[in-house]
Parts: sequence; C-alpha cells; structure tokens
Amino acid sequence: MSRRILIFDMDGTLTPPVQPLTEDVKEVLLKCKERGYDLAVASGSNYSSICRQIGKDFINTFDYIFSENGTQVYREGVLTVSLDILDVVEEKTLKDLVEFSLMYIAQLDIPVKRGTFIEHRKSLINLCPVGRNCSDKERQQFVEIDKERNIRGQFMEELRKRFGNTDMPLRFSAGGQISIDVFPKVGKAPVECIFKVETVNVGAVYVFVLTHQTDCAQLWDKSITLTNLPAYEEIHFFGDKTQEGGNDYEICHHPDVIGHTVTNYKDLLNQLAHML
Repeated sequence: MSRRILIFDMDGTLTPPVQPLTEDVKEVLLKCKERGYDLAVASGSNYSSICRQIGKDFINTFDYIFSENGTQVYREGVLTVSLDILDVVEEKTLKDLVEFSLMYIAQLDIPVKRGTFIEHRKSLINLCPVGRNCSDKERQQFVEIDKERNIRGQFMEELRKRFGNTDMPLRFSAGGQISIDVFPKVGKAPVECIFKVETVNVGAVYVFVLTHQTDCAQLWDKSITLTNLPAYEEIHFFGDKTQEGGNDYEICHHPDVIGHTVTNYKDLLNQLAHML
C-alpha cells in the first residue's frame, strides 16, 4: 500500500459535468500511480454512473471508488461498505421531504423542467429543480440562472427550515451543477443498524466478514470516506464545490486532508503537474 493517496471529486473535477474521463486525464493519473500515489474517487453519483464516466477499461486504476458521498465503498469492483438512508431516517420524514420538494419545484419559475426531479439513491436523496433528464444545453441554461438567482441556495434554506430540526435532521449540499444532495446529519438512530464489512477472497468467491459496528452519529458527507481508509501519511482531495454549502466542503477542509480547489479538469491537470 502507498503512503499517499489522491481523492478526486468526479463532475467538474476529474471530468466535465456528466462527461467521460478524457485521455489526457487518464495519462496524468497513470503518472500519479507510477509516482507511488493511490487513487480514489469520491462522488455523490451512484457506482454505475461513475463507471460509465471513467470507463470499464480504466475503473480498476482506482484503488477505491466512494460512491454516494462515500457511503458505498468499492474495492476492485466489489462493494465492501454500504449504508442505507432507510435504516436511519423514518419513512414519514422521507415522504414529507419528497412531497415538499415536488411542491416547491412545481412553483419554481424556470424556463424548462425535464423530469427525474427526485432520485432516491442508497444513502442519499438527490433533488434536481430542472430535472436530471435535461439536455446539455438545458443544463447549462439552468447553471447560469442558478448563478444569477441562487435557486438551489434558496431551496436549501427552505429545506433546512423544515427538515433541519427533526429527530433525524437532514443535511443539504449543492451536488454537481444542477442538484441538491440530501443525507442524514447527526442522529439518534441505533448504531446496530449500520455495519462496516470487509471482504476476504476465498478462491473466486468473496466472503463478506463483519468487522465492527460503525457509529452512525456522523455526517454522511464526503468526509465519511476517511473512516474507510487505512492509515496514510498524506491524503489529498481535489474538488470544485469546496465552498461552504458545496458537497466537497467537509472533506476538503477536514484536518487530516490536504484540500485542493479546482475550477475544472484542465485546472486539475495543471495542479497535478506541479505535484509530479
């Protein structure tokens, strides 16, 4: 195992939003491996979306894939840790969240609304005012409107007022360019409902072994990835949403992490070039 690891956000950092990994980024990542760095991805997206962007022929270059903000951990394509929002948030809270969000989005005055406004992932809920079915042109149009009118910021403020003080308070952060990630905050759920597992390769069969319980009284933001890493002397994180309220903020500003803010994948290439 290397003593140093580089952890990357996906959209807006490793790749243009929802686009595949480019060849020049692949080349630099391979150089990072040659220089002794382990590699990881930490994204709010699910595992299949990450694989689609990175490519099946390159995905195993990464030592870790932390999908859904790090609550789903993959090593060599095998799921080793999985947290489920249904285990820690009451169904009524989730139902109220969905109903409130749909009503809020319905009243928004924006040029287009394209469907898939709410996506229930394993450990988080993704809210998208414009709809995840939007085209690239419609996505960019919403990005510009969001910059001018702070649509997601206002949406998150209303969500915090309504759901931030429940028995299982929820946390909200800007996810990617067009959406909001919703995940559990510090809560009172029983720790026995969440387990950390490791895999043992027995021939061609992976056996899942319970190692210890993981305290669920923590934020399920990207900083949770750090609880599923071995000891590294250096942990670097690169992300574009590192400002407060962005979904890269907590891990980028964690005391055990050397944080790097990037503006796009070309900026990432420049920063990595200075490290190599």
